[in-house]
Amino acid sequence: MVRDEWHLSKSVPVTFILAIVGQTVALVWFVASMNSGIQNNAEDIIRNDTRLTKVEGIMNEQAVTLARMDENIKAIRSLIERSVDMR
Repeated sequence: MVRDEWHLSKSVPVTFILAIVGQTVALVWFVASMNSGIQNNAEDIIRNDTRLTKVEGIMNEQAVTLARMDENIKAIRSLIERSVDMR
């Protein structure tokens, strides 16, 4: 049985081989930098989600405070109107 071994033909230019190696290195570098960017975005999303949760809590507290202030203003207005009507 004849076994054909793989060999590189002399008609393939060295620049072609270097270009393939260069593209492979560039692809690996690109994928690594993209993975790093994805990881940074994931960390930013977590940090922003935490901040958003805090801001929502503060907004809810402010809404309650504003409702209380509105009720106090209504009570003061009704007291003033009653005192004016009594005269």
